[in-house]
Amino acid sequence: MPQHINLGKEGEQIACEYLITQGFTIRETNWRMGKLEIDIVAHKPDEPVLHIVEVKSRASDEHFDPMQAITAGKIRNLVNAANSYINYYQLPMAVQYDVMIIVGKALDDYKIHFIPDAFEPPLRTIR
Repeated sequence: MPQHINLGKEGEQIACEYLITQGFTIRETNWRMGKLEIDIVAHKPDEPVLHIVEVKSRASDEHFDPMQAITAGKIRNLVNAANSYINYYQLPMAVQYDVMIIVGKALDDYKIHFIPDAFEPPLRTIR
């Protein structure tokens, strides 16, 4: 398996473990509908908020800001995926979009940058 795939899977594992320590329940990992994917779907049992967590894993952030990978297209896909998830499961929950950045080369040597409520879905206007 290519190294970047392993790094991504390890990053998602680290992100799940971190979220659990913060009181989250992991509902799904790598949820797909068609071409849409959500890395992690989580919630806190005492809150009516569904957390859509995008995980970005990098071996180093020396020459690249991982937040640059959260493009307008990525946001659009996450919002569409979240809408599909909510409709599929008929969930009466608000949605929050979080970003988790994992930087490091090994499971025992990494940094976590958790950005709750990292962005709001774009609004469409009627012309």
